[in-house]
Amino acid sequence: MKTLHTIVLLLWASLVWAAPEVGQTAPGFTAQTADGKTIKLSDFTGKIVVLEWYNPECPFSRKFYSGGKMPEFQKQAIAQGAVWLSINSGGKISNLKSSAAADHNAATAVIDDADGKIGKAYGAKTTPHCFVIGKDGKLIYRGAIDNVPSPKPSDIEGATNYVMAAVTASVAGKIPTQTNTKPYGCSVKY
Repeated sequence: MKTLHTIVLLLWASLVWAAPEVGQTAPGFTAQTADGKTIKLSDFTGKIVVLEWYNPECPFSRKFYSGGKMPEFQKQAIAQGAVWLSINSGGKISNLKSSAAADHNAATAVIDDADGKIGKAYGAKTTPHCFVIGKDGKLIYRGAIDNVPSPKPSDIEGATNYVMAAVTASVAGKIPTQTNTKPYGCSVKY
């Protein structure tokens, strides 16, 4: 009986925390930003939305922020009409607002997902783990930001940036070439 109970619990947990598939409607959410505002995913209906799991203490996140590349990508996406949301799940950062400011984070908003509800709804595993939502509200990309799974900033040059490619394709009304990749980075601590 104990084994059956364990199996049922595991199946239930896998259904509750099942990540959305590309082509499915992105899970909605309401969240607090690092500066205390309340936002909803539905506030951005009709726009391309990038979700980036962010941890200012992770060397893989540092790879993109230390040299200013992630803020550059954020600004490029926003200039194309997209919304960029940096999300910190797990509540381990003592002052998310000041950490984001120190990183020159240029996201539309930095979200404090201390309880991990958003991260679990999307199946976010690493920082940075990225998702791109199309104008129709459906997921068009999920996975790594690029194809070089290293914490070295020098590896950004020459890498294929999957997130920016997905944004650019969506702006052009096309489907991204890559829609699913394996995320890399520090694990999200729920």
